[in-house]
Amino acid sequence: MTTSVNAVSSLDATGGWTTRDGRAGRFGVVFAAVWLVFLVDSLREAWRIAWSDQNRVAGFVGLLAIVAFAVTYLAIFGWVRARRRRAEGRVPPAQGWLAIGALGALMLVMVLAIGQEGMAAVVYVVVVGVLVLPTWWALSLTVALAALVEVTGRTLPGWTEQAGLTFAVCTAAFAMWGVSQLMMRNLDLLRAREENARLAVADERNRFARDLHDILGHSLTVITLKAELANRLIDVDPERARTEIADLERLSRDALADVRRTVEGYRDLTLPGELARAREALRAADIEADLPNSTDDVPSELRELFAWTVREGVTNVIRHSRATRCSIRLAPDRVEVTDDGTGPPPDAERGHGLDGLHERAASLGAVLVTRTLDPGFALRVSVP
Repeated sequence: MTTSVNAVSSLDATGGWTTRDGRAGRFGVVFAAVWLVFLVDSLREAWRIAWSDQNRVAGFVGLLAIVAFAVTYLAIFGWVRARRRRAEGRVPPAQGWLAIGALGALMLVMVLAIGQEGMAAVVYVVVVGVLVLPTWWALSLTVALAALVEVTGRTLPGWTEQAGLTFAVCTAAFAMWGVSQLMMRNLDLLRAREENARLAVADERNRFARDLHDILGHSLTVITLKAELANRLIDVDPERARTEIADLERLSRDALADVRRTVEGYRDLTLPGELARAREALRAADIEADLPNSTDDVPSELRELFAWTVREGVTNVIRHSRATRCSIRLAPDRVEVTDDGTGPPPDAERGHGLDGLHERAASLGAVLVTRTLDPGFALRVSVP
């Protein structure tokens, strides 16, 4: 009986109980039901008593208790499995003790009805105890039930020693503890995986928001300035106003194309293109531009970063600086945008654009530095 009853603890931690992703498997309850076959000896004894002249009432009561025990055991197993499918973790102790109490009461009825054969149910009680209780409570329950098996086998009249059943109680508890630890590790892994997926979505959302801010912030600033200029020129210089309106149309189309590239996940940004846009934007804002004529010295791996730096720096100059002159300096290892404006207020917080530029620079091992000049402001990204 030792070997067969001990098999109840092998609840198949990878096949029927869980899937490869750590969730509850489809046939978990079926696997639990298979091990109820080891209550057959108890069922046979209850049947024998029910159809003998010994005590038919006790026999039928034993049969009903065994069936109720099996159903309750499977119900508890399915309940725990459903909780785990919902990633709810361990069973609350009060509910765990209630489940064990129900099984214990049915086991007591089995023992009173059919005698020592009813003690086979003790292994199932231990398995459920390990499954639903914290470790130290489960250990205490196992020790108490193992002691109960030894004491009753040695002291009750007509009963025999049950060393095999005691061994089955201990080994089933140990095996089920291993399975429950595996289940909890799988649950922790599943939660970590879901958290990583959530963080990945959040990071992608932040990246998209950052890129959209960088692209639209610059383009809309230039469009606004050109619209204001066209509005001032419409009565004074209609031809110039018409030219500015044509530029507005072109810039709006470019901005729409940039947004589409961003939505599609592309970052088609070129340093020469940003310098050309900067020259036009500064001219529209009546700011004198001192820009490099060549980008040949800049390494390929830094061109995109330097392009973003030029875009962010020029956008900030146009928006905030009230400058009359803006200079951009390029070198193989750095780019710097300076102006002769007022610079940001001393207590001003860094905006989203600079945060995004800082992240891009850090990803390439570069450093973003801002400093106040007298007069003016400087933004530099350099590679140590």
